[in-house]
Amino acid sequence: MQLRKPTAAAFLAAATLTLAASHRASAADYYAGKTVTILVGTDETGGYSIYSRVIASYLGRYLPGTPAVIVRNMPGAGGSTAASYMTQQAPRDGTIIATIPANAMMDRLFGRKVQVDPTQFGFIGGAERGSRLCVTSARSEVKTLQDAMARKAVIGTTAQGSPTTDYVNSLKRSTGVKFEVVYGYSGPGSIYYAMERGEIDGVCGVDWTALKAQKPDWVRDKAVNLLVQFNENPDPELQAFGVPQPWPLIKDDLDRQAMLLMVNFQQAFGKAYIAPPRTPEDRLSMLRSAFAEVLQDKQFLADAGKQQLDVHIVKAGDVEETVLKLYRAPQPVVERLKELTGEQPK
Repeated sequence: MQLRKPTAAAFLAAATLTLAASHRASAADYYAGKTVTILVGTDETGGYSIYSRVIASYLGRYLPGTPAVIVRNMPGAGGSTAASYMTQQAPRDGTIIATIPANAMMDRLFGRKVQVDPTQFGFIGGAERGSRLCVTSARSEVKTLQDAMARKAVIGTTAQGSPTTDYVNSLKRSTGVKFEVVYGYSGPGSIYYAMERGEIDGVCGVDWTALKAQKPDWVRDKAVNLLVQFNENPDPELQAFGVPQPWPLIKDDLDRQAMLLMVNFQQAFGKAYIAPPRTPEDRLSMLRSAFAEVLQDKQFLADAGKQQLDVHIVKAGDVEETVLKLYRAPQPVVERLKELTGEQPK
């Protein structure tokens, strides 16, 4: 019996199978011995940090090779410092992901100095879609949104381009509330401390979920007045508390469109997680799968519940579409939003 010599096609098929097997083996333990970093574009006191610390304690379990996962904070410029780092310096090997305030994703839209193209990030998924608020301390004379139309309230903010700045400026310019804005606080923690000292009346742009997690006693003991909720559809919990939306006070249609552009984008983007541009697709796939598994983990959900964290699963494709939709917004609406938030003179 004469044996046939292996053909070139056979050699190629064998090589392909070997490479495929090797790839599967390497994927199965890719993260072994590595450390994955979750970069947070705010300080340690904010809601982004709270969510990330809980997610970090579970994420390694669902990544091949069970890596260590750490949280690193990089505050600055309303999240733009971290966004710039992710674009220009972060390793593109799947060992770093970030959660960055939605405002920083609007830098390019506004033509800010930090020219990050958010459409180029690798999108991992989102963990929350919460509403933002303006609140004052219980000692303030401004206890309702209607009070704010007639009485002065001193409102603290962090950096230009942060939620605390954009929300107070846009509300003030679109409705006429008598807010006096004080800039320069380092983060939510310092703003809350200033409220407790009586240095300021309140703050705008705070995340409702984060407020419940950071200051549960404030909510429980009614130590803060919930002036207004920013969303297109009212949050059921806030609605039950009687917290109004700003829309009846915004008479100009372009102002309303501009505010809704910001509000809807920030709510839809929520606590989203991203990877650096040009991160290999196989690494993105592993990160997306692990992230989705975490958000469905029963123990994770229990831990999140103990910290008053609402979990809303957002798929990577939905996060990406949210960003793309923002950058398709009509230019007149964008220009008006720049005026309302203070990006250019009114």
